[in-house]
Amino acid sequence: MKILLLLIFAPAILLAQETITGKVVIEGTGQGAAFMNVVEEGTNNGTSSDIDGNFSITVNKLPVKLRVFALGFAEKTVPVSTAGDITVQVKESTESLEEVVVTGLATSVKRSNAANAVASISSEDLAGLTPPQTLDGALAGKFAGALITKSSGAPGGGISVKLRGVTSVNGNSQPLYIVDGVYVNNSSISGAGLNAVSGAATGGNASNQDNPSNRIADINPDDIESVEVLKGASAAAIYGARAAAGVIIITTKKGQKGKTRVSFSQDMGFNTILNYRGQRNFTEARAEGLGAGQGAAFLAARAAGKLVDYEKEIYGEKGFISNTSVNVSGGSENTSFYTAFSNNEEDGIVRNTGYDRKSIRFNLDHTFFDRRAKLSLSTNYIDSKSDRGFFNNDNTGTTIGVALTSTPPWADLFPDANGAYPDNPFGSSNPLQTRDQITNREDVNRFIVGANLDLKLYEADKSDLKLILGGGVDYYELLTTAFFPKTLQFQKISNTGLNGLSALGTTENKDANYSAFLVHNFTTNKDLNFRSQAGLTKQTFYRNTVRNIATDLIAFETNLDQGANISVTQFRQEQEDFGFFVQEELNYQDKIIATIGVRGDKSSNNGDANEFFYYPKASAAVNLHSFDFWKIPVMNQFKIRAAYGEAGNFAPNGALFTTYTNSLIDGIAGIVVPLTLGNPDITPEKQKELEVGFDAGFFNSRVNLEFSYYNKNVDDLILQANIEPSSGFTSRFTNAGNLENRGIEIGLNADVFKEENFNWNTGLLFFKNTSEVTKLEVDPFNLGGFGTGLGTFRIEEGKSVTQIVGNNANGDLVVLGNSEPDFQVTWSNNLRYKDFTFSFLWHWKQGGDNINLTNLLTDFGGVSPDYDDISDDPAGVTPNGPYRIGAFRAGNATPFVEDASYLRLREVGLYYTLPTKFLDQVFRGYVSNFKIGFSGSNLVNIFDYNSYDPEVSNFGSNGLSTGVEVTPFPSSKRYLFHLAVGF
Repeated sequence: MKILLLLIFAPAILLAQETITGKVVIEGTGQGAAFMNVVEEGTNNGTSSDIDGNFSITVNKLPVKLRVFALGFAEKTVPVSTAGDITVQVKESTESLEEVVVTGLATSVKRSNAANAVASISSEDLAGLTPPQTLDGALAGKFAGALITKSSGAPGGGISVKLRGVTSVNGNSQPLYIVDGVYVNNSSISGAGLNAVSGAATGGNASNQDNPSNRIADINPDDIESVEVLKGASAAAIYGARAAAGVIIITTKKGQKGKTRVSFSQDMGFNTILNYRGQRNFTEARAEGLGAGQGAAFLAARAAGKLVDYEKEIYGEKGFISNTSVNVSGGSENTSFYTAFSNNEEDGIVRNTGYDRKSIRFNLDHTFFDRRAKLSLSTNYIDSKSDRGFFNNDNTGTTIGVALTSTPPWADLFPDANGAYPDNPFGSSNPLQTRDQITNREDVNRFIVGANLDLKLYEADKSDLKLILGGGVDYYELLTTAFFPKTLQFQKISNTGLNGLSALGTTENKDANYSAFLVHNFTTNKDLNFRSQAGLTKQTFYRNTVRNIATDLIAFETNLDQGANISVTQFRQEQEDFGFFVQEELNYQDKIIATIGVRGDKSSNNGDANEFFYYPKASAAVNLHSFDFWKIPVMNQFKIRAAYGEAGNFAPNGALFTTYTNSLIDGIAGIVVPLTLGNPDITPEKQKELEVGFDAGFFNSRVNLEFSYYNKNVDDLILQANIEPSSGFTSRFTNAGNLENRGIEIGLNADVFKEENFNWNTGLLFFKNTSEVTKLEVDPFNLGGFGTGLGTFRIEEGKSVTQIVGNNANGDLVVLGNSEPDFQVTWSNNLRYKDFTFSFLWHWKQGGDNINLTNLLTDFGGVSPDYDDISDDPAGVTPNGPYRIGAFRAGNATPFVEDASYLRLREVGLYYTLPTKFLDQVFRGYVSNFKIGFSGSNLVNIFDYNSYDPEVSNFGSNGLSTGVEVTPFPSSKRYLFHLAVGF
């Protein structure tokens, strides 16, 4: 009988189930929202939308409520009373996109619970508005607390990034970069041997001035999903001995469950010089002042129409830009993948310069063991080439920039019908010949591979235990090639040249990292969560650079063995680090969140390779709005937070041990004792940072305010101290100082309008940093410039670490400026009207001084644009050119230090997205997205700085001595047209 009743009523039970179908679309655009979670409220019954936003879910009865949610969108609950098709509109949510931030080597936390001001940059903010040439350049103006300065405008990058001020005088000052868990090398390696031609390091400063590119430029910004910036030790302590300059954590794009998606994008455009210095307004008398007969030569050239603006001749190219990207992604229930190919080509504003980068990426995620284990694989291959020209300082008058400083417009420098270039009578080189015939190239082949295994060892209602294993390798070969043919004016033996130079530099670099962590979660019956983690880390670093220079070449041969004189130098470095990390996190109902932990590191780079150095951290955050006493309706969020942490910085190369050099005297080989004595007892620099602040949300988080104050002290600065001459040395490395950085960071973000057809989001950032040398156990010393007669940096107790000093008109040593800005402000806006979006970013840097020596060189050449103006002389008598020359000869550096403030439209973009209905009608569902647009970078630049660009650094990515200018490769502005199609 029971069986009979079951047979009778089972069909009725099955028929009682209802199927709801529909589509999830993004509010305002109508575009389908892929991979949204659709769950029957109060149950585990759920599904997800496909790539076009379509979904289907079967429920036992109606009515029901469906919860629709996903990362990056505000959650929505939809009541459904009848079966059939429905449309669900969801809103994009910036707050959701920034939901989690890193708090441990194996864990993260919701942003609303974070105790640090960790900056997060999404893929859209990073590269969606204006595709950048390099990753580090894309960061400028995007977050508070950074001073980002170009070390060269040459294609292929070269950028200094300082987070919350200068953190070292002699040690590393660039942040640590982590890409998908892999420690990524960001060295600037000069292997081309340009100094053999320029002699730049033989003058007043022995630092390398070849301005190579940073290796972080190899990473394709279009591959990046998000960037998190740990700006100080309070957040970066988890990375211990390598994190004093901050940490930039990069996560690349992953595949999503659903059918395979294909995306194609093409950018095309051009670049032009950002700003010309201009020409001197010559007359016959002024031309005659350059030498007897030059007045007549000027008049003859003007009459024949042969006056040439050589600045525009050299820098006037419109470099063609082409960025092509194709990516394919998708996945099944257990496996997802993302693969991408990109080709980026950009010609420079100088002929025969350019940058070409090809990148292939493949990321894979796979779950197994009933989803108890997850394997993630991240792979990237990069092939890049950069032709960088021949620029910056030199002591031989041969770089293109220096040659231009003495070349008047009536000089005849163009080749004849046979292609032979005349010598430049006004300088040591013909800049057109140099531009057209020299080679200065960087070639990189690079593999970055990372893997991560996340395994659930134990899982219960109130607790779970995970094992997380990770590892990665960053391997690259860098080939630097320089060729200066013997036909060059300055290579001819008759001009005391080298009779041709060919240089080949090879660098093999391999960095590897490994880690193993256990993470345990336990929640009490009163919703107090304990998350414990402990683990081990190991890093190995290897670099081998060999530089070969051949001179006195045979004919036009470029092989090294075809030179009569060959010199070889080699630099090798190996390092092995080992560390452990333990951390405990407590969370009481998302109301009170606290963390305490410690990192211990030992390294072969320390005097005692077995000695551990410890870096503790502690933080707390309180969400006051979550408590019952909170009664402020307009303020829906108010969190107070405080964090403390310590991080380290290794001693610079050569500080620990005395490095002897070879010698050859009368044919007898030997060694030579250097001037600087190593110190095996030296300890790492240690940074200690305290950060306090609050986060507030108003009007249901339509307006958000973030405030942070930090105070970070760097103890045990590694400096050079004078020692007794009787020792055979002049100086010795020692821990001999402390410095302090204090600053504030304020961020304000508002959804001004949130309507169906019009949205406007705006963000304002204000930040400033002040530094001071609080302890100095050695005599004050100068570094990073060319002496007190031209302006230099000075380390002095009680003064800013970035102060610029020099002699004044009375011969007294005085403070002339400071390279640190008074403050910085950025203002970003994103506006959407129906299918149009318009976005822009302004950046204002107030204060911060540069040492501008380009002016002085053009004064010596008599071609400065303001040579005849009278504005520098306080007495209002002497023209600028003679005044600056006179100051130099008197040892007065005052005219060479200039204010480097600017207001810059960093990015602007206008895009149009074709409506989804139109695409469905025309392409029948094969095209899911079609967007076209225009963008530009650095299109508006307002500054009084008397040169090409206030963002400049002759000494490359060195963190301290940025802001020194000697005839750089000028910066450029970029114009791009865009097409993006999704299938």
